[in-house]
Amino acid sequence: MTEQNRIVSPTFPYDMVRLEDGTKTRPPEGWALLKPGDATLTRRVKAAGPSWTVQEKKGRKTFSHGVWAPADIIERETVRREAEQASPAYQRRLAADRARRTKKHEEYAEDFEAAVFDFLNFHSRYRDLARAMATAIAAHATPVGSGTVARTKRIPIEERASAATIAWMRHQTTAYDDMKIARVKGKRREVRRELAQRSRALLNTYRKGEDTPERCPLKLALAKL
Repeated sequence: MTEQNRIVSPTFPYDMVRLEDGTKTRPPEGWALLKPGDATLTRRVKAAGPSWTVQEKKGRKTFSHGVWAPADIIERETVRREAEQASPAYQRRLAADRARRTKKHEEYAEDFEAAVFDFLNFHSRYRDLARAMATAIAAHATPVGSGTVARTKRIPIEERASAATIAWMRHQTTAYDDMKIARVKGKRREVRRELAQRSRALLNTYRKGEDTPERCPLKLALAKL
């Protein structure tokens, strides 16, 4: 068993795991738990000898709880990894990767802001307001890790811009955040659909260039920024 690489599940107490057949057991003598966080270190430890990968599935997602492996292997690979990370060459590569990611993010944020501006398609009399709104939506939706629709690659950027705009308006121009919505299946989706229709109607007012009151929800939201 100790020579096998296997997938196990977490259980209580935490120094035990659950095997594929449901049996609870402790990892072999002399093993330690390498916590998740450094994918390179984890990969090297797993490649260096036997290991038990601790995973937990919740819905469609699988969460890592670390890897059990011989303690001497973990210690050896950890020392090697720390020395590597401290080297000037590694630090230069890290800085270059960081700069590349920053540039890539900035380019995407610009493209996304342009897509939002195109989606708004406001009348020329409201062009400045459209610019301000596109900037605000992009600033909110594009940061890495924001979890917004703007970060997905599953749909075209035009659809992302449309969805992000409606979501931004739901939170900024309606009372959605303060609503008490009944815990009934489908009710929240129904409310969001109704608010989306109102938001689209408001957008059409600006697209047509019609007069809008000074206390228009959209103007008030942008004035707070």
